[in-house]
Amino acid sequence: MPVVALTFDDGPSSQFTEEVLSILREQEVKATFFVTGQALEEAMAAAQRIVAEGHELGNHSYSHRHMMLKPYSFIQRELEKTDQLIRATGYEGDIHFRSPYGKKLVLLPYYLSRTGRLNIFMDVEPESYTEIAADADRIVEHVLTKTRPGSIILLHVMAESRTESRKAIPGIIQGLKEQGYSFVTVSELLAMP
Repeated sequence: MPVVALTFDDGPSSQFTEEVLSILREQEVKATFFVTGQALEEAMAAAQRIVAEGHELGNHSYSHRHMMLKPYSFIQRELEKTDQLIRATGYEGDIHFRSPYGKKLVLLPYYLSRTGRLNIFMDVEPESYTEIAADADRIVEHVLTKTRPGSIILLHVMAESRTESRKAIPGIIQGLKEQGYSFVTVSELLAMP
């Protein structure tokens, strides 16, 4: 059976996490949430709910600032502080990393290789296209058309401005299930041959 990983960047959010978790619960799907340290400090209870419901937390840096041309010490602080906050939620699994804005130059890859971590990218990113991001149906259509076995899908659903992305989640899940896909976390995907 082909698998995909559904991932959400930014957050958690006191305002929107429960809405997303409710959809995932109804659809019986596990996802990976790449969270920022600052958002964790503001919405620790929301992050604890994510963990309690069996989802995976990933590190999306502390401040969500570009990692390019930053000193090694900055990168180290950004990731290690966020790792500590992730552990404070009770999450015990592997902590994968996704760089803000998908950027990766020089010192970030060096830090990641020294600490044995991967930078988790995505191959299905509907919100990168303004005309698609503005309409839930177009987001669903894009994801259903572009997804392949082993795809990593990225959505941003933790901000007020991302209503259409939140509305698209049920259609994405139902449509991919109809195509024969099952959903796994990033860790489960990486563990597959």
